[in-house]
Parts: sequence; C-alpha cells; structure tokens
Amino acid sequence: MAARICRGYRPGVIGRITEMHASYYARQAGFGIYFEGKVAMELAEFCARLDRAGNGLWTVVRAGQALGSIAIDAGGDEKGRQAAASAHLRWFILDEAVRGQGLGRLLLAEALAHCDAQGVETVHLWTFSGLDAARHLYESTGFRLVEERPGTQWGREVAEQRFVRIGRSR
Repeated sequence: MAARICRGYRPGVIGRITEMHASYYARQAGFGIYFEGKVAMELAEFCARLDRAGNGLWTVVRAGQALGSIAIDAGGDEKGRQAAASAHLRWFILDEAVRGQGLGRLLLAEALAHCDAQGVETVHLWTFSGLDAARHLYESTGFRLVEERPGTQWGREVAEQRFVRIGRSR
C-alpha cells in the first residue's frame, strides 16, 4: 500500500509523533524522558490550536499508521488571526521504514507551500549539529544556518542550530 500525506489532526497522531521522536533521538543523540515529555507536551498544546490561522500539521500515512510528520506553528490568536509574519517548522521526522523514498522532501514542500500561501515571511527551525541529511534537505529548500551555540533545550547539551528561510510568497 502506498504512503500518502494527510493534513490535520488524526486520532493517535500525538502519541505516534512523540514515539518516533523519542525512539529516533534516544538512538541518535541519547535524549531521554525529558525530551519525550517535552515533545508530547508541546505537540499536544499545538494540536489544541491547529485551527488558528497559519498553523498546519501533515503526516505520512500508510495502512492507517503515521510514519512521518511535519508541522508549521505560526501562532495565531483565539480569533484566528495570524500573530506574526513568521512561523516555526517543528516535529519533522520520518520512520526509518520510509526514509530515502522522497517523503521527507514532499512533507517539507507541503509545509513550505502552506507558509508561502499564508504570506509567511520567514520560517525558522531549531535542530542540532550532526543531522547531516536533514541539514542538506533544509539548505536545498532555502534555509540558511543563522545561529549555532551550545544549548540544552532537548535535555542534554548539544550544538543547537537555528535555520531560517525567507519566504517565497511575494
């Protein structure tokens, strides 16, 4: 069965996205319970405001199971107005079973097309040094590294990196 990209909340998606992040980053970077809890809490909070202007969540789904995700957190207020002309790209991950099939590039393209259609001027993301495949993908879509520093926002010290993409909507 072919994988497809679905937009919006789906039952179980918070747990599944959290599980993919926790499993991958425990192996890749030694992140533990702090990181898993942070992902679960922030993702649940975000999903509760998915209806706000500019926000979006996309998942790769095959046979009913989420195998990848990406989100655009553009804020927005309770009345549906966008808070700012910038957005935060978050929770971008693919299950190992579907890596290398171009689905990450498709997810990223969906998210960035959404930003462009919404008139978002800048998109930023936080990651950390050593995730070379992801960095290559980000840079190939116009993101540029603008900041690098030691940090512990994920529960242990890593070389945090902030990438920014200037919008293409204008």
